[in-house]
Formats: sequence, structure tokens, C-alpha cells
Amino acid sequence: MFPKINPTSTKAWSLLKNHQTDEMSSTYMKDLFSNDISRFNKFHVQQESFLFDFSKNIINERTIELLLELAEECKLKDAISAMFDGSKINETENRAVFHVGLRDFSDNKFIIDGTEVKSEINSVRNKIKHFSNDVHDGKWLGCTGERIKNIVNIGIGGSDLGPNMVCEALKPYWKKEINSFFISNVDGTNLVEVLKELNAEETLFVVASKTFTTQETMTNANSAREWFLSKMENPDFVAKHFVAISSNVSKAIEFGINENNIFEMWDWVCGRFSVYGAIGLTVSLTIGYENFEQFLKGAESADFHFKNNKFESNIPVIMGLLSIWYINFWNAKSEVILCYDQYLHKFATYMQQGFMESNGKSVDRNGQQVSYSTGIPIWGEPGTNGQHSFHQMFHQGTSMIPCDFVAPLKSHNPIGDHHTKLLSNFFAQSEALMVGKTKEVVVEELVQKGFNQSEIEKLAPFKIFEGNKPTNSILIDIIDPFNLGKLTVFYEHKIFVQGIIWNIFSFDQWGVELGKELSTYILPELNNVDETKNFSSSTNGLINYFKQNTI
Repeated sequence: MFPKINPTSTKAWSLLKNHQTDEMSSTYMKDLFSNDISRFNKFHVQQESFLFDFSKNIINERTIELLLELAEECKLKDAISAMFDGSKINETENRAVFHVGLRDFSDNKFIIDGTEVKSEINSVRNKIKHFSNDVHDGKWLGCTGERIKNIVNIGIGGSDLGPNMVCEALKPYWKKEINSFFISNVDGTNLVEVLKELNAEETLFVVASKTFTTQETMTNANSAREWFLSKMENPDFVAKHFVAISSNVSKAIEFGINENNIFEMWDWVCGRFSVYGAIGLTVSLTIGYENFEQFLKGAESADFHFKNNKFESNIPVIMGLLSIWYINFWNAKSEVILCYDQYLHKFATYMQQGFMESNGKSVDRNGQQVSYSTGIPIWGEPGTNGQHSFHQMFHQGTSMIPCDFVAPLKSHNPIGDHHTKLLSNFFAQSEALMVGKTKEVVVEELVQKGFNQSEIEKLAPFKIFEGNKPTNSILIDIIDPFNLGKLTVFYEHKIFVQGIIWNIFSFDQWGVELGKELSTYILPELNNVDETKNFSSSTNGLINYFKQNTI
């Protein structure tokens, strides 16, 4: 296993601190561009149909050199090899981290815990293929002989966010007459509003829970089954309208699901990285297995790039290191992902879980409290919507918020000049954030508009833009299954890079478990009339107020 290195103890960390303070803190990107006409050529990477431009960052060649040295000192290369080898890098749960295996199409054999798992992965993949094809070909019919037209995914966290994002992003590839719905929130409104749209005879429910005991998922699944039986009455019909993605076969069978329709999950795949395996069943049912396989192959292509490319031309490595640069040396408190494609409207939300659940940690791999910032909030909205809401903060706010701009060169819906206008905004935003607008330019503009000197002095401070705001730009040929797989995995590997540099375990989520534990203690309190006294005065007060006004 690779060593557990506190990044602040490395030579590169110390040099980066001095480099930021002594040189880069007073550097302006527009000057870097003025002084180097080849800057774009130096600071971009093209990989197949992807262009990753990182030239609009507060960096020079020395910055990149030091960041790469930091990666070397923190043994990032060894960590990458350990993950791809199936080593137990999730040490707090004594598990391998092998979601990369789910999208591997090579003939390589993989051993996890003494078991050859490639055959298991292929078996589940083939099961997804045959089941999806049977539904689409009309070989799998509902209990009354009707074709399946509605797919309802019931899950939460990674069992919802991944397939939901992918299905939305690939809406142009949906199978004809198939509609997909997602139920995740235990708030009954989510379930009721989805069920309003459905005919039970034409609906297939995909219940995704590794343990088949997840409170929110099973509450929704049980209510969905009650709804179904209220329409169809015969309990035997459940087996034709419910399938499971789970490791708990007995629980799924007890629910009424046929054993042949239980798709296996493994404990060496974290939920937030699981859409490439059985959790992708809903994706395959929605867009067809052929397109789902292309999504996997795009992911595999990104894996190959990450594993084999030198760090200086490795997109996820550069993404991760730039993030470290701003979080740990510029005190950035959040990052934003801005997708200029409406189909990607759930991409930032999906990545929000990936980054914040993985790297929202304050203890390092040695069990020591960290003395440096780790995971920060990730957020975003589709462009151009964000420009008319929160971009103001980027341009004139007091916080540094590194931005990623993502856009396709081609639209699936080329109506008039919509896409040209969309991309004009895409290009303009990163340029404006970089160059800003000086007082001199503002004054000249106001003079040209006829303002007098007094008016100019009063108004000018409000129209100045500091500029020098860092951005990355990602251009993709088109959002198709292959390219979506690649984009998603580039970001996933950025998470991994951050975690290794920060010396934290990115693949457990004990904070999530705490909330689950406490809810099991509180639930019984909500079902009796006795005064609650077992928690803090605040929680007791809230629970008692709820009971006084509802029971």
C-alpha cells in the first residue's frame, strides 16, 4: 500500500506557499496572456473529442511544476495503481475501491478478496443487457400482457443521483415509448406525484438498495407496492412489475421479487460511483443497452487516460491539483460547475455528492485531525440561468470561487441561433471573469455616455470589476453516451486526486451513517403521545411540538 503522507510536510507544499505569497498573489492573468501569446497552447489538454483549457488560472509554468512535485511527493501514482489493482484503499471499511472494474472491457482478470470478479461483473452486465432488451422487444410484459412503458427508479443517494443524472443528460437517446421517473425523497409527495402519472399495468419499479433495508428506499418501495396491489390485487403480480438491485437476496424475495430479477451489487463499489454496474439498470432500460455500453466505454476511456497519461497532460490530475491550489493556497471556500447544456442540469448535483461525501473529511488516513482545508461545497446551475442569478458574486463578490465551464460544440436541438448565443455567453463569461474592467475603462465609458465629473466619481466604483477570477473551460463535441461517460469519470478521478493529496479516505461516509442511526431512535418517539425527554432540549421541544399538533 502507498504511504500516508501529510501534504503540509512535503517540500512542494512549502514551496507552493512561498510561490503564492511572493509571486502569484500579485499576478494578473491578463498580464500573463499579454506577455505570452502561446499561453493557451501551454495550458490546455486535448483528449479525443475533449478540450480542457486551464489557461485562465492564476498559474505559470512554475506553479504547475510545483503542483506536479506535490503529486509526486504524495505518491499519487502509487495510489492510482493501488486503486486499479483492487487494493483495499478503503481502509476504515476494509474494502477495495473498484468501480473502475465495472467499466473495464479488457480481457484482464481481477482478484478482490481472493475472488475473480471480472466474470461476476460481466455476468451482471449481460443480465442488464438481456433484461433491457427483453423489455424493449416486448418479451417482458406486465401481468396483463401490456408492454412496459414506465420505469420507476426507487433509491436514494448514489442509487438515485447517478442514474437520474445520466438519464436526464441522455434524454435524446431515450427509447421510444419509455418514460423514466425517480423516487428518492421519503417525503410522500415525491412518491404521490410520480404515481399520478402512471398506469400500473405498464409500470416497472426498480428498487435499488444494497441492503434492502435503507429506510427511505424501502418506505417508498413498500408504498409503491401497496399502490400497485390496490390496482392489480394479486400479490403474485408483484414479480412482473418489481425488480431489485441489492446484495440482500432473501429480503428482496420476501418483498415479492423473483430471484432471477435481483441484480447484484458488491461492497467494493461505493454508492456514489455505482451507476456503471447494476445501478445503471434504469439507464439501460431508458436509453437501451447499446447506449448504456457506450456510456461505460466512455468511462473506460477516461480511466485509461487517468491511469496511463503523464501527469502534465492528465486532465483529472490537473483538475485536482488546480483545486488544491485554490483551496489550500488561496482560501477558496466553494467551487462551481456551470454546464452550458440543459440536458446536464443535474450534473452539478450529482458531482456535489461525489465531492462532498467523498472529501468532506477532517481526519487524515493516520487518524489525525487535519490542519488544512479539505472538501468544500460544490454547486452549480445550467448556463445561462446562473448568469442572471449568482454570477454577480463571481464578478464582484469578496470570495474566490473557481468556476468550471462545460459546453458541447454541437446541440441536439439546433433551433435558430440558440446554440450560437449560448456559446457566446459561455466564452464571454470566462473572458470577463479573467479581464474584469478597470477604473480607467469605466470612466472612459461614462464620459462617452455624457456623465459629468461628479456623476462619474459617484458611479464609477460600482462598475469596476477586479477580474483575475480563475476558470477552467471544457469543450465537448456533443453530449452523447460515450462523452458523458468520459466527462463524469474525469470529475470522479479529480475527487480521487484531491483525496490522495489531502491524505484522507475518500471512499467511506461515516457522517451519513450517524444521521441514519439517530433517525432510528427518533422514529419511535413520533409514534406515541408520551412527552419526549431523551434528546437535547431543542430536539425534545421540536418533537413535542410536533406531537402536540399532529397526534
